[in-house]
Amino acid sequence: MKERLAGLAQAVRLPDVRKRIFFVLAMFAVYVACAHVPLPGVDRGAIEQLFSGAFGGGIGGLLDAFAGGSLKRFSVLALGIMPYITASIIFQLLVMAIPALEQLQKEGEWGQRKIREWTKYTTVGICVLQGFGMISLFRSVGGVTGGGFIIAFNVVMMVSGTVFLMYIGEQITEKGIGQGVSLLIFVGIMTRLPQDLARTVKLMMGGQIGIGNVLFLAGIFTLTIYGIIKVQQAERKIPVQYAKRVRGTRVYGGQSSYLPLRVNQAGVMPIIFAIAVAMFPGQIGQFLMNPKIVQSISAIGIPEDTIYNSIQTMITFTSPSESNHFASLLYFVLVILFTYFYTAVTFNPEQIAENLQKNGGAVPGIRPGERTRDYLDKILYRITLAGAIFLGVVAVMQFYVGPITGVSSFNLVGGTSLLIIVGVALDTMQQLEAQLLMRHYRGFLYA
Repeated sequence: MKERLAGLAQAVRLPDVRKRIFFVLAMFAVYVACAHVPLPGVDRGAIEQLFSGAFGGGIGGLLDAFAGGSLKRFSVLALGIMPYITASIIFQLLVMAIPALEQLQKEGEWGQRKIREWTKYTTVGICVLQGFGMISLFRSVGGVTGGGFIIAFNVVMMVSGTVFLMYIGEQITEKGIGQGVSLLIFVGIMTRLPQDLARTVKLMMGGQIGIGNVLFLAGIFTLTIYGIIKVQQAERKIPVQYAKRVRGTRVYGGQSSYLPLRVNQAGVMPIIFAIAVAMFPGQIGQFLMNPKIVQSISAIGIPEDTIYNSIQTMITFTSPSESNHFASLLYFVLVILFTYFYTAVTFNPEQIAENLQKNGGAVPGIRPGERTRDYLDKILYRITLAGAIFLGVVAVMQFYVGPITGVSSFNLVGGTSLLIIVGVALDTMQQLEAQLLMRHYRGFLYA
C-alpha cells in the first residue's frame, strides 16, 4: 500500500500527469454544477411522488442513476450521456451489418471521424425523442406545467445538456486520463452516494431498518467488490514460443512469452450497452404517452383507454425490476450477448494469429495461421462465457438485493452501478499506471 501511495504521489509531482488529473477533476466539477441547474415549469413534489413508485424502482431509477440524479431534479442534464451510448450501439451494429459502413471505418481516421459525426447527429435525434417522452410522462402526473413554449424550451435545453456532456467526454479522453464517457457515468453515480448513505443512516437511526440488515448489506457490498475485481483482473495466459532466427553472426528470438486473454475482455461496456437497449422500449412508450399522439392513434378507431393501457403494459413488461422477472431475465441475456459482441469488436483472433506468424511466434502444439486463430477463438469463447455470466448476475442483483436485505435506500450495492464504478476505477488506474511506466516511475496499481 505504501508503494502504491508513493506512486500516486509521483503522479501528482509530474507536471503533465498532474495537469491531466486536475483537468479531469475540473470537468467533474463542471458536470456536478450543471446537474443542479433546473428547468422551468417543474413541480418537484409530483416528480418525487412518481419516483417513489414503480417508476423509481425500475427504468426511472436506472435513468436517474446514470444521470447523477439529474432526472429526478429535472435539470438541464436530465437525459445524461445515455442517448450518446444508444447511438454508439446503433452504429456499431450497422458497421457490422452494412459493408459500406465497414469499409468506411477501415479507411482510417477520416472514415472513423465521419461515423462519429453521424453518431452525434443520431444522438440529437434520440435526445429529442427521449426529451418529449420524459416531459409527456411528467406532465401526465403534474410534474411539468406550462404551454408549448415551455415544453419546446425544456427539450432544447435537455438536448443541449447531452451535447455538452458529449463535448466534456471527448475533452476528458483527449486531455485527461481515462475514457471520458465512462468517467461521466462514474461521477454521475458517485454524486448519489452521499445521499444514499445519509438516507440509510436516517432510516437506521429511526428504527425502520436494523443493524443486522445493514451488516448483511455491507457483506454483500464487500463480496461483490471482491468478485468484480477478481473477474476484471483475471486472465488466461496462452504460452507463445518464438523461433530462433539467424542474421549474420547473431541469433534472434527463441524466447518464450505468453498471450494474456482476459476473462472479461469487454470491461463495463456490455452493461452500459444492455442498459441502453433495455430502456429503449420504455422510453418509446413514454414518448407515445403524449396525449396528442394517443389522440392521433385513436383516430383509427382504437379507444384511448385501450391505447394508454397497452403502452403502460409495454413499459411495465420491458422494465427490469424485482417484480418483473421476465424483463430482468431479458436484461441478463442482453448483458451476455453484448459481452460477446463487444469482445468480438475489440479482440480479433485472426489478426492476433497473423501477427504471431509474421513475428515467428507459435502456440506450442498448435500450427500457425488458421489453427492458431481457431484455438484462440475457442479459448476466448469459453472464458468469455464465465465473464458474461458473472456480469449478468451482478447486473440483475440491483433489483433483488434491496428486498433480500431489507435495505432499499442504498442503491449502489450489488448491481450495475457498483460494477461500473469498480470497472471504471480499475481502468483509469491502469491508464494512470501506463502514464507512470512511460516515464519509468513505479506505479501504485501493482506492487
